[in-house]
Amino acid sequence: MNAGPPARRGRLPLSLRRRRVPWERQRPTWRDARPAVIARALKHAQSRPSGNWYVVGATRALRDDRPLARTVAGHEVVVWRGPDGRPHAGPGICPHLGAPLAGSPVRCGTLVCHWHGLALDGRPAAGWEPLPVHDDGVLLWVRLDDAGGETPLPAPVLPGRPDPRAALTAVCEATGVCEPEDVIANRLDPWHGAWFHPYSFVDLTVTGTPGDEDDDRFTVDVSFKVAGRLVVPVRAVFTAPEPRTVVMHITEGEGAGSVVETHATPLGPDERGRPRTAVVEAVVAASDRRGFAAARAAAPLLRPLMRTAAARLWRDDLAYAERRWQLRATGRFPG
Repeated sequence: MNAGPPARRGRLPLSLRRRRVPWERQRPTWRDARPAVIARALKHAQSRPSGNWYVVGATRALRDDRPLARTVAGHEVVVWRGPDGRPHAGPGICPHLGAPLAGSPVRCGTLVCHWHGLALDGRPAAGWEPLPVHDDGVLLWVRLDDAGGETPLPAPVLPGRPDPRAALTAVCEATGVCEPEDVIANRLDPWHGAWFHPYSFVDLTVTGTPGDEDDDRFTVDVSFKVAGRLVVPVRAVFTAPEPRTVVMHITEGEGAGSVVETHATPLGPDERGRPRTAVVEAVVAASDRRGFAAARAAAPLLRPLMRTAAARLWRDDLAYAERRWQLRATGRFPG
């Protein structure tokens, strides 16, 4: 039983469930979670253009004194800020003798190779070519046309979100042995929430599923668990704006307008040849409550808590994604 209509809000952001339902007495959702529906939503997401843009990491993770480095689709990439604060990006291999630029310092906005001092200011130099880079205020993106193979776009396909300057933001990262499609398939299965994550979600009902090419939304009524019978009921809509991203928009209830963006970035094979994928999840929380300004002021204290909560969920969800890949790789996936 739901705690109440998600659109209704009281003076406090919490609601009291009428009764607690034991985990094993929840209504089973396996009949509703039809593999064909999930597969169709995944195929639709994969058909959308990405413009060859990949999430590298959080904007806040980029320091002034060293680059942010990541291997994306087998390509070593570095991102750093120039003297004017704008990001630069390029290959993470020094063109001179192959030094790892990930370990090189940034001095006055210039990336200086720590092997022989080759200085890179973001312009082509000594065979080194920059990569398109985009900072959306929460996440950093690079464009890898060789890896993506699509028609390039001038900027990433971004979902609608609150202005980060007026929101509370936090970014969580995790890595799993799977492919991006396994992460996206996990997010396009909202039915598993209250069964697989009972410590976070209760009273979950999927009220809408994708109908056709013009409607790719999953609509979910769910309560976020706080403690005991205290919950925060909301209505959420899941969409996939591009092949490696799923976004949850809170459309009704507490925090309406907030988003949770899940981005899947392929890294490259591990030492056993298995694919690895980075999950970069951004929470952009907004509220019109008077007390939200205090929450934003306490952001340095709240962000670690938000990342810890997200990391707990992704320990489970990466197990889901990794299991899906294992079964697909051995021809045993029933979906």
